[in-house]
Amino acid sequence: MTKGNINVSVENIFPLIKKFLYSDHEIFLRELISNATDATLKLKHLTSIGEAKVDYGNPKIEVRIDKENKKLHIIDQGLGMTAEEVEKYINQVAFSGAEEFLEKYKDSAKDSGIIGHFGLGFYSAFMVAEKVEIITKSFKDEPAVHWICDGSPEFTLEETTAKTDRGTEIVLHIAEDSLEFLEENKIRELLTKYNKFMPVPIKFGTKTETLPLPEAAAEDAVAETVEVDNIINNPTPAWTKAPSELKDEDYKAFYHELYPMQFEEPLFNIHLNVDYPFNLTGILFFPKLANNLNIEKDKIQLYQNQVFVTDEVKGIVPDFLMLLRGVIDSPDIPLNVSRSYLQADGAVKKISSYITKKVADKMASLINENREDYDKKWNDIKIVIEYGMISEDKFFEKSDKFALYPTTGGKYFLWNELEEKIKLNQTDKDGNLVILYATNADEQHSYIQSAEDKGYEVLLLDSPIVPHLIQKLETSKEKISFVRVDADHINNLIKKDEPAISKLNETEKESLKKNVEESINDKKFTVQLEDLDSNDAPFTITQPEFMRRMKDMQATGGGGMFGMGGFPEMYNLVVNSNSEFATKILANENSDEKSSQIKHALDLAKLSQNLLKGKELTDFIQRSYKQLEK
Repeated sequence: MTKGNINVSVENIFPLIKKFLYSDHEIFLRELISNATDATLKLKHLTSIGEAKVDYGNPKIEVRIDKENKKLHIIDQGLGMTAEEVEKYINQVAFSGAEEFLEKYKDSAKDSGIIGHFGLGFYSAFMVAEKVEIITKSFKDEPAVHWICDGSPEFTLEETTAKTDRGTEIVLHIAEDSLEFLEENKIRELLTKYNKFMPVPIKFGTKTETLPLPEAAAEDAVAETVEVDNIINNPTPAWTKAPSELKDEDYKAFYHELYPMQFEEPLFNIHLNVDYPFNLTGILFFPKLANNLNIEKDKIQLYQNQVFVTDEVKGIVPDFLMLLRGVIDSPDIPLNVSRSYLQADGAVKKISSYITKKVADKMASLINENREDYDKKWNDIKIVIEYGMISEDKFFEKSDKFALYPTTGGKYFLWNELEEKIKLNQTDKDGNLVILYATNADEQHSYIQSAEDKGYEVLLLDSPIVPHLIQKLETSKEKISFVRVDADHINNLIKKDEPAISKLNETEKESLKKNVEESINDKKFTVQLEDLDSNDAPFTITQPEFMRRMKDMQATGGGGMFGMGGFPEMYNLVVNSNSEFATKILANENSDEKSSQIKHALDLAKLSQNLLKGKELTDFIQRSYKQLEK
C-alpha cells in the first residue's frame, strides 16, 4: 500500500475547491460523468487503431445511489487506470501559479477561467463528499487499484482484487451538508439537465417494459413484462448526425425532445455543421414569434462534446438570434472551471459571425425554394430578421435577398420588387422614393384608404422595432424616405409639382385660421390650412414623421440624445380650406356657435385618431346624443 500527500503547492486546496472554485455544487456529477465518458471514448479510439487489444463491446456508465450508506457510485467501463496513472492524473495536481490563484480567489465565490489549464474536474467531487474512493482497473494487464482520500492532502493507494472488470468506479461518501444528492429525484434531475445527450449510454436504475404479444396470441393473453436498464440519455441526438440522415419529422421530434412543454411545431430549422476554422455543430429552430420582442433566455442550449454547459449563450449567439431555440455544440468555445461562463476571445467572435452568415444563407434558400410558404411564415419570423438587420451589419448586407415588406393589401415584396412597384407613382418632385407605411391597419384605416385611392402602396410595418429598422434603411439606401401614412394629409406625403386650387383668398384664410386657433386653444395642435379636395375631411389630425418616430424609438429603446427625456404630445391639425365646413365657419357670425362647431369637428378628428379619451370622450358622446334629440 502506498501512502502520501497529493502534490499541490498549498495544503488548503480542498477547502478552496469546496467553497470557492465552483459556484454551483451540482456540477460535480456532470464533471465526473464527463470524465467517465472521456475514458470510454478514449478506449473506443484505442481499440479502433489497434493499440488496445480488448473487446470494446457496448459500454455504459452507471450512476447508483446507496442511500443507506450515504454513498453515490459512478461506474464506467472505459480504459481504467494503473497505479502509475492514478499517481500521475489524480495525485499530482500541477498547480502553476497556485499562490497567485489563491490570492486572486480567496474572497470570491465566482467562477474563473481555469478549466483546460488545471484539469480540476475530478476534484469537484470534494464539494459534496467528505471522502472519495477510486476503484479502477486498466485495460492493460495490470492489477486493479484502490485510492482513498478524505478531503485532506493525504491519500492511500493500494492494489485490490475487489474489481476484476475493466473501468473505473468513483465512490462518493456524501457529506452531511449535501445529502440532497442521495435523493433519486435530484440525481435524475441533474442527469437530465447535464447529461441528456452524452455520447455514452447512462444507466440510472431499471424500468419495466412490456413485451409485445406474438401475432398468434390468444385474445385473453397477458403480455409479459421485463426489467431493463433505464438509460436516461440519447447518445446520438439529431445535431450529431448529418443533415442528409434526417427528415422533417426527425427535426420536429428532436425539437420536442429539447422542449417537452412546447406543443407548437417549429416553423423551420437551421442545421449548423462546420469543422474549419473551428468545430461547431447544432440545430437552431424558428418558433412562432409574431411581434414578441421579449427575449426569452434559456432557450438555446450550449453543449461541449454533448455535455450541457449553459443556457446563457450571449456572446456566442448574436443577440437577434437569442429569440430562437435549439442547440449549439462546440469543443472550441473557451470555458472556465465550472463551464458556466464564456471567455471573450477571437474564437467566440468567429463562431458568432458564422452563425449569422448561416442564418442569412438559410433564409435566402428558403425563400427561393418556396416563396409562397415563406410569405405565409413571414409574420412569425419577421421580428428576428428585422432585429438582425438593425443589429448586425453583415446580416443587413444580405437581407435584400430574404427580408420582406408586406403591404396593407396582403402582398409581400422583396426590396427590389418594392422599388420596381412604386417608383413610377411614389417618386416625389425631388426624385426621392417615398415609401408609405402604416403600423396599425385598423387605427390608420382612413389614412390607408386615402393613400390607396391615389394608387399608392402602403406597407404594413407593425413590429415594435420598426422605427429603428426604418432609420437603418434610410441611412443605408440612397434617395428613399419612409413616411407613415398618417404623418400628413395624403396630398403632402409625396410632394408633386401639382398646383393647388383655393376657394378662399388670403384674408379669408387668415380669418379661418384665427377662428380655429382661438376655439381650440390647445398648444398640442399646430393649425395648418391646406387647399384640399372639397370632399376631403374638414379637419385631419397628423403627427409629424420625425416627432412620432422619435417617440416610437424612445419607447423601444433608442432615439439618441432625444431619449433623455419624454417627448411632448404634438400634432398638426390640417384644416381643409376648400371644405363646406370652412365656408360655413367663416359665414357664421355667432362666435359661441362657431366655437362649438369647431370643437365638435376637432373631437371627430381626434376620434378618428383614437385621441379622444376620458372626460373628453364622455362629453362628446353626451353632446352627440343631445344633438340627435333636436
